[in-house]
Amino acid sequence: MRLALFDLDHTLIPFDSGMAWTQHLVRQGALEPAAEQRYLDFCHQYVAGTLDIHAMHRANMAPLAAFSARQLQAWRDTFALAMQAQLPPGMRALVERHRAQGDVCAIVTATSRWVAEPFAQGFGIEHLVATEAVMSYGRPGPEIDGLPCFREHKVTKVDAWLAALGAPPLAAAQASWFYSDSASDLPLLQAVRHPVAVRPDARLRAHALSAGWPVLDTV
Repeated sequence: MRLALFDLDHTLIPFDSGMAWTQHLVRQGALEPAAEQRYLDFCHQYVAGTLDIHAMHRANMAPLAAFSARQLQAWRDTFALAMQAQLPPGMRALVERHRAQGDVCAIVTATSRWVAEPFAQGFGIEHLVATEAVMSYGRPGPEIDGLPCFREHKVTKVDAWLAALGAPPLAAAQASWFYSDSASDLPLLQAVRHPVAVRPDARLRAHALSAGWPVLDTV
């Protein structure tokens, strides 16, 4: 099997999908404006390498319990429409090139499936490996189901996804690519045959240059 794996935030898209979702809910009146700053605080922790992803997930998902599954889906539908115009043509073309050469494409993201799924659909990417929420009455709950799709767990989650497809693990893939902007993704970048740094943070840029990995600053 040939695999093309893509991180989502700041890789396939040049922004943070969770922040975009938070801002969307603020505009709908579902969240107070202070929610944006709380989310930004978590982003700063992510960059610093101190993020508790379970705490972030709880903070992002707990407020959704106040709304019905139907209302949340309606907001997610309008979010998907709004995000469609934000998908970069260059990244769309990159995905299409991989698809044209027979690669199985997948988004592999720490973002919750609830938020990431509209982007996977927008790019026409069938497979999504994401952080899963414990669902309750059709709504994503505040607890994570299983391992978060984060740091070294991305490799574990990818292998579990491949096993569910009846495919060999990542290490046995005929060819494999992973595109990411973040040093937190080094475990998965080091697990594929063709790691690619996309608009990388300082730590990943330094690692990529020393390892001779491709660096894409414009796509």
